[in-house]
Amino acid sequence: MAETIDFTNCRVVLGKAYNGANGKKIAVEYNGTLYMLKFPPSGKNKPTELSYTNSCFSEHVASSIFNLIGVKAHETVLGTFKIGGKEKIVCACKDFTADGKKFFDFCSIKNTILELDSGGTGTELEDILDTIEKQQYVSPKELKRHFWNVFVVDALLGNFDRHNGNWGFLFDESTGETTFAPIYDCGSCLLPQADERIMNEVLTNEDALNARVFQYPTSAVKQNGRKINYRDFLMSAGYDDCNEAVKRIVPRIDMDEISAFIDGVIYLSDLQRKFYKHYIKARYDLILAPAFDLAVSLEQEQADPTIGM
Repeated sequence: MAETIDFTNCRVVLGKAYNGANGKKIAVEYNGTLYMLKFPPSGKNKPTELSYTNSCFSEHVASSIFNLIGVKAHETVLGTFKIGGKEKIVCACKDFTADGKKFFDFCSIKNTILELDSGGTGTELEDILDTIEKQQYVSPKELKRHFWNVFVVDALLGNFDRHNGNWGFLFDESTGETTFAPIYDCGSCLLPQADERIMNEVLTNEDALNARVFQYPTSAVKQNGRKINYRDFLMSAGYDDCNEAVKRIVPRIDMDEISAFIDGVIYLSDLQRKFYKHYIKARYDLILAPAFDLAVSLEQEQADPTIGM
C-alpha cells in the first residue's frame, strides 16, 4: 500500500491556473515538482447518497490503467488536503507543461480547419476524423492511431466525457516539434457518481451491471448526432482503423495486473476495490473481448475469403 501524502502545507504556485468544469484545481509544489491538485466536485443534487463524487479515485485509477496498458497518461497520486478543518481526498496530477512546453487541446486544432462547418467543440465522429486528416501539426496517421487507441481504452473504462478539450498536444517552441500530451482528465471513468448502494447493486444484480455495460455510459463522441454506444459501435466493426486499435490494445490488457494495482490503491474501501475490479472485467468480457474476436475473424476472412463459407 502506498504511503499517505498530505498536500495541505505544500507551496501553492499562484502563476498556474487550470480550467475545466469538473471540480476545483490548484497548482502546488511537492518534492520540487509541480502538481495540479484536483478536488472532488460536490455530489449535491445528484441522484446518489454521495456528499462528493468519486472522480478523484476515477482519475487516479483510470489514468494508471492507461499507463499499464501502454497508452501514456499523466502521472497521478492520491493524497489529502485540509480545507476549513475538513480533510478531502485529492488527486495530484503531475503537470506535464512544467518543462515549458505549450499545451493545446484538440478543440483548438479543430478550430483551425476552416472547411468544417462545426466548431472546435463539436464531437461528431466524421468531423473529428476529417480534422485528423486535414490538420498539419502531427502525422495524420499517428494521430488517427492515437485517437482510436484512446477510444478503445475509454471503452474499457466507461468514459463518458472524452470531449475535444480532454485530449491534446504539447508544442516545444525551441524545436517546433508537436507531440501527444499524456492522457488526462479521466475523472468521468468508472461511474464516478456510484455510491455504496449502486456499487452493491452492480456487484449483485446482473441486470444492473448489464445496463451499465450495454446501455450507458456512452462515449462523448457522436455518430449521426447521437452519442456512440461503445459496444454497438465496436461490434459493428465499421471502421478499419478502430478495428486495428482493438487488435493492438486488447492483448495488452492484463486483468490480473489491473486487479493487483487496484488492490494497492490507497484510501479505497473493500467495496470500491471489488466494484472497480468487477466493473472493468465485465466491460472487458462483454465489450472488448468480443470486439477483438470479431476484428481478428474479419482479418482472417480478408486474408482467406473461403473462411466462413
